[in-house]
Amino acid sequence: MGGHQVTTDWQGKHVTVAGLGVSGIPAARVLRALGARVTVVNDGDDERSRTQAADLEAAGVAVRLGDGATLPDGTDLVVTTPGWKPDKPLFAAAAAAGVEVWGDVELAWRLRGADAAPWLAVTGTNGKTTTVRMLASILEAAGLRTAAVGNIGVSLLDVVTGEQEYDVLAVELSSYQLHWAPSLRAHSAAVLNLAPDHLDWHGTMEAYAADKGRIYEGNQVACVYNAADKATEELVRDADVEEGCRAIGFTLNAPAPSQLGVVDGILVDRAFVPDRHKQAQELAEVADVRPPAPHNIANALAAAALARAYGVPASAVREGLRAFSPDAHRIEHVADVDGVAYIDDSKATNTHAAQASLGAYESIVWIAGGLAKGATFDELVAGAAARLKGVVLIGADRALISEALARHAPQVPVVDLERTDTGAMSEAVRQAARLAGPGDTVLMAPACASMDMFTNYNKRGDAFAAAVRELGASA
Repeated sequence: MGGHQVTTDWQGKHVTVAGLGVSGIPAARVLRALGARVTVVNDGDDERSRTQAADLEAAGVAVRLGDGATLPDGTDLVVTTPGWKPDKPLFAAAAAAGVEVWGDVELAWRLRGADAAPWLAVTGTNGKTTTVRMLASILEAAGLRTAAVGNIGVSLLDVVTGEQEYDVLAVELSSYQLHWAPSLRAHSAAVLNLAPDHLDWHGTMEAYAADKGRIYEGNQVACVYNAADKATEELVRDADVEEGCRAIGFTLNAPAPSQLGVVDGILVDRAFVPDRHKQAQELAEVADVRPPAPHNIANALAAAALARAYGVPASAVREGLRAFSPDAHRIEHVADVDGVAYIDDSKATNTHAAQASLGAYESIVWIAGGLAKGATFDELVAGAAARLKGVVLIGADRALISEALARHAPQVPVVDLERTDTGAMSEAVRQAARLAGPGDTVLMAPACASMDMFTNYNKRGDAFAAAVRELGASA
């Protein structure tokens, strides 16, 4: 990235960082290294926080534990971690004092050098991480120096302040991060889909959609949207973009001009070709996408659209998709036991992700439940009812799914597991095996967060895989 030209003189500037954690700690360290006076405020005051605080204090950062509501005197700027909700008292205090609030992404954007690598940005309710990793794989296949950054992998702050030089970055952005990133301007960006999620944070679906839509502001070449999700196209219409920036759709059907789509098992581009009214460029085959489930083909098309917007040749799209290997716990085939396929989709932490997963199989015994995060399940259950052979419910909010099943799939047998101990997943898998027969799929796509029973969705997926292996050993 050579010759960072930091636009702000940080020397002596008093910055308050809201929250410890994965983005708060790097932000505090970077700002301190730039010469700012940094105070971290944090609601919690537990053992982990105290250890983190001691490390930061050794680096010259002041830390205030147990009070995240009061704005420290003399604060010139607040930098917040994504998890802090916009209605926190600290932000009201900052607004009253006329102090700006930036997120970690905004800070990274402001710290970029004048010759910094452009950003190809991705957001959406589901599929962000997969799409960004596919995009990075395609860019690498084109010989470009790149990294998958943002919510995944390397921290954006580390990338923009580090020595490593990049040609272009594949950036995953959450709605939280976009909320606090007013000056971000991507080369090109994609909103993959929009479904109710994180409404406990944003307050309303409208506010959530508006924050997602900020990713399109100031785009230079392409605003990539999902032709099957009209809400994403609306966001493109509402965006204020650079002169000449184009709206590019992706679809699982044959593409119209200015779209990428699928024709006879082939991913094709009718957007970045000399005559899009008469020509289409073959990019890859559906078989090059792993797994070739419909929603994942959509991810591949979105990644391809962003890469093509950046000028990547068609051959690199095929090579990049072939080289890509999907994340663990994302529609991962664990094993076949007695003719039944066991699929781990622990990453399906909301209804939209679970819907994509349930749509990929014909006859399903579904393991679901956990923390609902304010979600409702009627639409999900009604859409999947014809495919369900049985359901096993686990976790804190399983009653919400049980009630939806009673309303929309009363004929489907349901096992309701009250257990929340470490053996609960083994029991769930045993019950699912009892309900399943040869040719069926036992699908763990919980449609809920995992933190009621597990540290994270990875641990939940690991527990499922271990239980399936146990079942296979006893079969």
